Amino acid sequence: MIVKSFEIKKIQLEKNPFVLLYGKNEGHKNQIKIELLRNKTITLKYEEKEVLDNLDNFTESLYTKSLFENEKLIIINRATDKIFKILSEIIDRKIENLIIIIDADNLEKKSKLRSFFEKDKNCICVPLYPDTNQALSKIASEYLRSKRIPLSPSDLNLIVNKCNGDRKILLMELEKVEFYTKNGKKITKESIAKLVNLIENHSISELVDSCLAKNRHKTINILVENNFSNEDCILITRIFLNKLKKILKLSMEYKKNQNIDLTISSARPPIFWKEKETTKQQILNWSPDKIKNLLFKVNDIELSIKRNYENSINLITDFILNQTSIDSNN
Repeated sequence: MIVKSFEIKKIQLEKNPFVLLYGKNEGHKNQIKIELLRNKTITLKYEEKEVLDNLDNFTESLYTKSLFENEKLIIINRATDKIFKILSEIIDRKIENLIIIIDADNLEKKSKLRSFFEKDKNCICVPLYPDTNQALSKIASEYLRSKRIPLSPSDLNLIVNKCNGDRKILLMELEKVEFYTKNGKKITKESIAKLVNLIENHSISELVDSCLAKNRHKTINILVENNFSNEDCILITRIFLNKLKKILKLSMEYKKNQNIDLTISSARPPIFWKEKETTKQQILNWSPDKIKNLLFKVNDIELSIKRNYENSINLITDFILNQTSIDSNN
């Protein structure tokens, strides 16, 4: 059954527990997931490749429940027609208290997966196409109004035009504008141009991951190829903190079991297959004590950046390169 993106409130997962979200609009997908899963707990997350490579484990996970679970809620990302047969068989089994959300990229009309979800009355199919600039402008205006941030129509259009029809990118850029104004700075055309420049840069997350994996060559390449601004430096430290907290939990588990593969496979929430090798390297590189020490250092470098704002690029660059060269396990 097809449901329009603006009709999400009509979806009742108890009646229609199988939902397919497809299309290029990742930001809209994320918002819909938040709306659908409000007051619910995600049990497991899978990449399609993980399901296909470990079908027996996946099938077993559908039936096993802990004493604390009233229902099992599973999300499968990057789905394609390769998983169609598996999903159709699962849906036919009518497993009680099972909810599955499928996240897919663009699916053509001839797609078996799309066609099945469109026609089956127990399933929901939600197409999510890129937002128009008009829709993004409305979202941006409402966001800025709620934060009491004045922005000229031309500056707003500059941000919207950089987002390629994806509200996820738009919200990220608006958050950077909000953070910039919290420092008491006035928004100008020049500052807007600098703030939105990161859309064309490597992901800051990729920079932090490369640093913590001690991939010095890749870290240097990202630093050289990108034009990070002073505003980005605080964002880099925040992402450092978030990632370190996740690695600390995994590192402590690895210290107990001394089995890196078990640590990765039993991680909750599950680690995506494409991130597993990098995460493994990060765990092996950083002992729990060293991670705790680095958390303090990141907090210190953030304070230094705030006190020496004009020198923030040099401060964060030196800090990052230093972490790729030191021995973190001794």
